[in-house]
Amino acid sequence: MVFHSRQGKRLQATTLTCRTSATFLCRTCSKENVMSEQLQIAIVGGGIGGLTAALALRARGLNVTIFEQAGALREIGAGVSIQPNAALLLERIGLTDGIRKIGSAITGLLHRTSVGELIDTSARTSTGVQGYNVHRAEFLKLLIDAQPEGTLHFDHRLSAAKETNGHVQLTFSNGETVDADIVIGADGIHSALKRQIGLKTYPSSEGIMAYRGLIPSERLSWANDIGGRMSMWIGKGRSFLCYPVSGGRLMNMVAFVPTNLDSEESWTAPGDVRALGAEYAGWDDPVLETIGALDQTFRWGIYDRAPLPYWSTDRMTLLGDAAHPMVPHLGQGAAQAIEDGFTLAVLLDGAKRKDVPKRLKAYENLRIERTSRIQAVARDTGRFYRAEYENASERDRLMGKWMSTAGWIRGHDAEQIAEEALLLASRDEAIE
Repeated sequence: MVFHSRQGKRLQATTLTCRTSATFLCRTCSKENVMSEQLQIAIVGGGIGGLTAALALRARGLNVTIFEQAGALREIGAGVSIQPNAALLLERIGLTDGIRKIGSAITGLLHRTSVGELIDTSARTSTGVQGYNVHRAEFLKLLIDAQPEGTLHFDHRLSAAKETNGHVQLTFSNGETVDADIVIGADGIHSALKRQIGLKTYPSSEGIMAYRGLIPSERLSWANDIGGRMSMWIGKGRSFLCYPVSGGRLMNMVAFVPTNLDSEESWTAPGDVRALGAEYAGWDDPVLETIGALDQTFRWGIYDRAPLPYWSTDRMTLLGDAAHPMVPHLGQGAAQAIEDGFTLAVLLDGAKRKDVPKRLKAYENLRIERTSRIQAVARDTGRFYRAEYENASERDRLMGKWMSTAGWIRGHDAEQIAEEALLLASRDEAIE
């Protein structure tokens, strides 16, 4: 790939090699043309979605380079759920052992009222695939370590993307430019590539914010009692979620409370532990103990967004939060980004440059309906968790209904669905 300075001078031509030994070259480079038909893919954004997409694409022999705006991996964030629909895919690219080492296996789900009464969740369906809860920073490090040397570039903030003559030219704020056959925007809620495509989203507050925190499990007398189960307390317009990460060493806490204030969509905005404690006065003892064990907490504004009408141009597309940001009440944000990446890998496998527009459109068609539905379910789940039910049997009935119908989300195999769609389309000559 060839990089240019602000003055347009060529800085270097770098041959990048991956596990498939494919050569990644700028299309204008004339020194090597044996791989001239090999698609060159640039991913904007080095978060969970972008990193896993790169691994899925490389596993099918595709050339990928990632450009991340941050200067380095930052040790921020908290817990992330790798739900079964994502764990299934990550196993296929050899990440399960690494995830098992850093994560905590999800062994169940406990729901309680604000005063500790158990809520029946027996209707929850099993997928037969093990899910895990992980610390975001540890998971990112695992994904970064799995990237071939020279394929991940930090300190690259996208400032422009110009699609012309069958390719895309990316310009970064550090003055470098890159040409690619395909550009994938995995750069989050405030996606720069989404703006370059011409799309806008308008945040709508849920009227709540979340407090996040991590507590050493040894500080919590109740931590050993739950094993790997996720524990949720609901009631009084609030919900309180805890689950172990980092192999059980840490307990991740997310507490959703009502607010009429604008809050940052950030994991690093400082919160007030005393204010958090006041929100849960009179709640179950483990809730109060957890808040009391916090050294610090962070505020996170929860905003909803309507589904986008489309994601792609002929050469550019989006994945993850850049395409379908969702409120966090299902724990499916990371899983849906991972599904996106594997779907793209299937559809771009074997594609030639002339095929790219149809393949990206096929990707959008496959994913937009599913992710829009999950956005809606996540929205409704948050409302359910924050509702107050005077009739316990009605509450349990609604909980059971939700548990039994959510199986279509967790039991999905995005890779298989994409392969079936590609086969059907090739038979119909819709793609090729």
